[in-house]
Amino acid sequence: MTTAKKSANRQGYKTGEFVVYPAHGVGQIMAIEEQEVAGFKLELFVISFEKDKMTLRVPTAKATSVGMRKLAENTLVTKALETITGRARIKRTMWSRRAQEYEAKINSGDLIAIAEVVRDLHRSDAQPEQSYSERQLYEAALDRMAREVAAVNRLHETEALKLIESQLAKSPKRLKTADADTDAEVEPEAANEAEDDQEEAA
Repeated sequence: MTTAKKSANRQGYKTGEFVVYPAHGVGQIMAIEEQEVAGFKLELFVISFEKDKMTLRVPTAKATSVGMRKLAENTLVTKALETITGRARIKRTMWSRRAQEYEAKINSGDLIAIAEVVRDLHRSDAQPEQSYSERQLYEAALDRMAREVAAVNRLHETEALKLIESQLAKSPKRLKTADADTDAEVEPEAANEAEDDQEEAA
């Protein structure tokens, strides 16, 4: 049996509130339900992710342990927008390893970590094309960041994207002829895959 409590407050969260769930980004608490499972009453947050057309039910008691959090404060959003204007910090490791790190940052739900991925994978028009996998990760990070910036600042998502893009335009230009003392060059993915193959063969 399921009973929904339309206007309830649990664990400091209330219905109608926007929250961030690490693996899916910004969602909205639509209701707080009580379900009876094997004779036990279980209270659940019903979270809707409208853009993904998905609804998630999270036990209220586990909200903190699964990493669910409130939207970022304005100061943190400002810091994230400042982060993307910085110089890219790209490790000289194989792409497969970097991709795993980027994915972990995106799914951490940490707005600053997500902003770092946007900063590191952003390419200006003057730069070489991104590989397919780089583009996928960049767009995933950009989408997560835009959704939270939009929710915090009560903007439409397209307005939030424009705001992020205007900040990215301020970042140091990363051209093919990057300075020798910076680590901002990106090795082509093909070269990294060749390294991966050598490592597997070793």
